[in-house]
Amino acid sequence: MYLLEVEDVVKQYSGHRALDGVSLKVPENSVYGLLGPNGAGKTTLIRIINCITAPDSGTLRFNGKKMTSSDVQFIGYLPEERGLYKKMKVGEQAIYLARLKGLSKQDALKELKYWFSKFEIEAWWDKKIEELSKGMAQKIQFITTILHRPKLLIFDEPFSGFDPVNAELLKREIWELKQNGATIIFSTHNMASVEELCENISLVNRSKIVLQGSVAEIRAAHTTRSFLVKTKESLGTCELFSIQESKETRSGRIESKIQKTSDCTNNELLKAISKQSEILSFEELLPSMNDIFIKAVQ
Repeated sequence: MYLLEVEDVVKQYSGHRALDGVSLKVPENSVYGLLGPNGAGKTTLIRIINCITAPDSGTLRFNGKKMTSSDVQFIGYLPEERGLYKKMKVGEQAIYLARLKGLSKQDALKELKYWFSKFEIEAWWDKKIEELSKGMAQKIQFITTILHRPKLLIFDEPFSGFDPVNAELLKREIWELKQNGATIIFSTHNMASVEELCENISLVNRSKIVLQGSVAEIRAAHTTRSFLVKTKESLGTCELFSIQESKETRSGRIESKIQKTSDCTNNELLKAISKQSEILSFEELLPSMNDIFIKAVQ
């Protein structure tokens, strides 16, 4: 089942078409990547999903029904441009934002106590936002985004301002939210995070979807037919493959990058290699999402 369906959405601003017939389907309880270069149309689509603006044409369905402004209560949105009030104290601002999402003060305090303890930030409660670093403020905004336990979470560049340790913490929390039933739209330029977290993606470029599908299938479809093989002895020439690189490792094994030169199966390729040497490891070298992203938008 799809939690969110976007069908043939068009949005135009003063002669500029920001979205041109965009369609996508976000499966329930999944992590979905919304990707694209700056100015591609991602932010416009996110604003439409959040009912901040309306499409000129097209349809959005949420949980199987035509989407209305009342569905926003089931959405949590962490924008790339943060929106915390710098002069307010952390605690009172967190309660204020939770109340805007429909939580009672008592429920808000209960949820905030849990999350502040989990992130080990209880000491920040009476600090002003302006006293926090960018990464610290980002943690507060993350908490206020997920506090009301929305069905759909939209994270736009969620790791901006985080050091590697806190970025890993946030990744674990995002995965745990998914495990607990949330559906997540994840917009980022960090393709390594896409490979790590996303099951499906849509790549927007110049207002249109130019690539869409599961991450695994997209990477497989863009195969370079290259493999990394470790063997006991050096490999020689063969009609099924060519050797692109070869080197001896410190352990005395041979590590070779090879490429298929025929339409043989992987089993046939392995059989040909095993005739020359004992195989210690065999790995297909699929292109990274970063390589695919660059190729798709150029």
